[in-house]
Amino acid sequence: MAQEDISFTDLIASTIHDMKNSLNVQISELEKVAAQCRERGDTQAYADLGRVIYQSNRMNSNLIQLLSLYKLGKSIYPIDISEHAIADVIEDGLLQSRTIMEFKGVTVSVECDPGLYWYVDRDLITGVLTNALNNAYQYTADKILVAARVVDGMLELRIEDNGHGYPPHMLLQEGIAAAKGINFLSGSTGLGFYFSSQVAQMHKNGERHGALTTENGGAFGGGCFVLRLP
Repeated sequence: MAQEDISFTDLIASTIHDMKNSLNVQISELEKVAAQCRERGDTQAYADLGRVIYQSNRMNSNLIQLLSLYKLGKSIYPIDISEHAIADVIEDGLLQSRTIMEFKGVTVSVECDPGLYWYVDRDLITGVLTNALNNAYQYTADKILVAARVVDGMLELRIEDNGHGYPPHMLLQEGIAAAKGINFLSGSTGLGFYFSSQVAQMHKNGERHGALTTENGGAFGGGCFVLRLP
């Protein structure tokens, strides 16, 4: 029997999946060691492990984004846009980021009406939030705000920090098209922005579709990652 052909992209996707699983095991073990360091009062080792765990989580997020983009490109991603409580979606994203926030002593506050419901793909939007929180973690001094509200008939999700703001090359104009101009060689967050822009574009209602914006200012005067969904 002839060996079944497998495309290079399929092989890469399978390899990424294995890498992601191995990385999850490593992160879990590192978090256990970090907890032991904290219990012993070894603050330096705890802080050092925190930086390693942050980078591992960021890599894991990138691998998940690559797999999602692969499945979207192959039209095999099980897109499920249905009504969800946005406060619950935000909590999903925070759960994945809570450990690294504790390492840096970052306070994360949430502003979201518990009665706010919207039609979204919960897993994809959680992925966007995780990416935005990873970016905010990198730039914040010690505060992050996650806010959700309805503006002009669109759900607006904002992740704001109290850092120095986004550098010029990471500022995006309103709309999906702006994200296509990102140079992946100019910074490590290009993949995250591209993934987020694709997720935004998938959310449509009539002639309106999602949009991704980054700006500076907000409640803390730092960087603002803004996702708008119809």
